[in-house]
Amino acid sequence: MQILLIHTDHFSYQAREKTEFAEEGVDLSGSVENALVAFCAVESPDEEDPEGVAKAAAEEIAGTAGKLGTDRVVLYPYAHLSSDLAHQETAVAVLNMLEQEIRLSKIEVKRAPFGWYKAFNLSCRGHPLSELSKRIVPGEGVAKAGKREVTHEWFVLAPDGSRKEVEAFIDDSSFGSLIKKELGLPAPAGGEPIHVELMRGKELVDYEPRSDVGHLRWLPKGKLVRDLLADYVLAKVLAYGAYPVETPVMYDLDDRAIYEHAAKFGERQYRFRSGNRDMMLRFAACFGMFSIMHSMHISPNNLPLKMYELSTYSFRHEQKGEVIGLKRLRAFTMPDMHTLCRNMEEALECFEEQLAMGWQSGRDLDTTLVGVFRCTKDFYAEYSAWVQKIVQLSGVPMLVEILGERVHYWVAKVDLAAIDGQGRPIENPTVQIDVESSERFDISFVEGGRRIHPPILHCSPTGSIERVICALLENTSTQELPKLPTWLSPTQVRIVPIAERHMVFAEEVCRMLAKAGIRADIDDREESMNKKIRMAGSDWIPYVAVIGDQEMENHSLTVTIRGRSMKNRPYREHMSPERLCEVVLHEIAGKPVRPLYTPVKLSLKARYI
Repeated sequence: MQILLIHTDHFSYQAREKTEFAEEGVDLSGSVENALVAFCAVESPDEEDPEGVAKAAAEEIAGTAGKLGTDRVVLYPYAHLSSDLAHQETAVAVLNMLEQEIRLSKIEVKRAPFGWYKAFNLSCRGHPLSELSKRIVPGEGVAKAGKREVTHEWFVLAPDGSRKEVEAFIDDSSFGSLIKKELGLPAPAGGEPIHVELMRGKELVDYEPRSDVGHLRWLPKGKLVRDLLADYVLAKVLAYGAYPVETPVMYDLDDRAIYEHAAKFGERQYRFRSGNRDMMLRFAACFGMFSIMHSMHISPNNLPLKMYELSTYSFRHEQKGEVIGLKRLRAFTMPDMHTLCRNMEEALECFEEQLAMGWQSGRDLDTTLVGVFRCTKDFYAEYSAWVQKIVQLSGVPMLVEILGERVHYWVAKVDLAAIDGQGRPIENPTVQIDVESSERFDISFVEGGRRIHPPILHCSPTGSIERVICALLENTSTQELPKLPTWLSPTQVRIVPIAERHMVFAEEVCRMLAKAGIRADIDDREESMNKKIRMAGSDWIPYVAVIGDQEMENHSLTVTIRGRSMKNRPYREHMSPERLCEVVLHEIAGKPVRPLYTPVKLSLKARYI
């Protein structure tokens, strides 16, 4: 909540014209002397804890009135203080609670009506405390008052079904790092994540200074990696039987289902006014897919129904100081699948399949994932054997969090994470069992004469594309020679002719590789051979093929293979162009293929950073 406090000699107001949200049956005018006027704007984050925000604001206003020696307060709704307003019903509720809380301090309170265009006259006293502005934030200080306390139980489940204390796993391993983060244990203070320097140094992605913080510009090589990852997820979900769709990025908060679902989401949101409508930018693809499902005629024979969207973009209004690199953004790309299930038994079966997709993505991307499973106490009491089963299928220990009661739309979820170079988790794949949204959005089918609102799974097989790239770059901190998987490398083969006379053969080899679906470029610059080789290493090129007189005469290549090399000990093989093509195709088999997004000849390549 934003509040502007002005100590006045005189203040009067008169409601002139009502909006569609105007309060009825209230006093439309007022006049007071020697009063503290509190101009108030209730914001969207206040919906996380309206009672706590009202208590905290009342304490601030009453305390200021006491310092000023006045026992009169005017609460004046003033939307112009914020561009991130709460829903009008929440705003009125908070203002009413604020009024009652201030009255408890034996202060006379008058509240101007909500939803009216009003004229006012004000005479400010002009002393050091006569004009003050404050922001009340949910969860800070007294704002915690009224929050419901939820109990949390933590333990580790091993693949053999045994239950272990978390203390036995608190170490410097990836799983230990996850546990320390989840339990809020102290962790070494780290500087800037290493991926931030790499994302810019490798000319993948950069900050966009002419946009809001947390919005990025994707350069050709980064765009290629991002598109390949999108292709990878699409292939996975199509093979799984999902139907791709595309839905809008903004939604009307006056729609009750949209408003309630948004309020259940704990992260900050982008909200704005469009004409006279309160709108929000989506934080995931839920809204659009649920709207499609609501409009469908659903038969039990259609289930499980899997719907997929590459949500470009999803938005979260992260705090400015927390936005960094590819790990925390305000705009990101989320592969988002929702599965409408017939019943809970089918939901559990689909959950197993989708969790397996998450683990597989870690293997395909050469990143080590660790996992935490969360559910309510009631869910665990009924399905503990199933929870043990999914840990056994995963083949690794998992941290388990049991919530005393349900506070979200889900009753069970799993979060898989990679660990960055400083031992901090990067959340990636997730699967959730949603037991609220089908009823809220009126998604149903009829079976046995009964209308059923079934469970819905939320799944991102990889997590956001940006965080996947973050994990890939952070993963290089543990590698002997840093590299991306060959199928994701912007250039898979670099051809280095020693002299101009070798260019014709180099171009022939390059064309052959490109025809086979391999991204190859040629370092044709007038630089020394040593510098060209160093540049190929700096670019993390998986295969570097050198062509000199002997190679051209023998129709062969001297190939440095990065994946088999060690620091200061390059691994080289002599092979034919055809053999090189065969080796690379074998390594990238089954993965998406796209052409180069940059010029074939490095002499033509632009520098972006």
